[in-house]
Amino acid sequence: MSEEPREKPSNFIRDIILEHNASGRFGGNVITRFPPEPNGYLHIGHAQAISIDFGLAREFGGRCHLRFDDTNPTKESQEYVDSIVDTVRWLGYDWGKHLYYASDHFEQLYAWACSSSRPAKRTSTI
Repeated sequence: MSEEPREKPSNFIRDIILEHNASGRFGGNVITRFPPEPNGYLHIGHAQAISIDFGLAREFGGRCHLRFDDTNPTKESQEYVDSIVDTVRWLGYDWGKHLYYASDHFEQLYAWACSSSRPAKRTSTI
């Protein structure tokens, strides 16, 4: 058997990143995110998503943000946050200073929702 280096298999996500980088879109910056909900322990599907999100960012010299979608406080707990953090690290990934919580932005999200739900002003009559 030959021990020649093999080309990485492609997929639609990698193809999009390659296309964006070739065209200069986003200045060659690759920034991904892993957005778990801290309402339970991670499962094998999460491990695959973590590998894709963090792995592609690593492959292209970018970064991946760990952003908790903590939008349902009645079902979330610090135990799950800690478990997710430990699991992502156990899989060999790190988010550096890019750890975020959706709840940190509730006021801004609420303001946007209110402004987008106001009826538009009429500028003319028919």
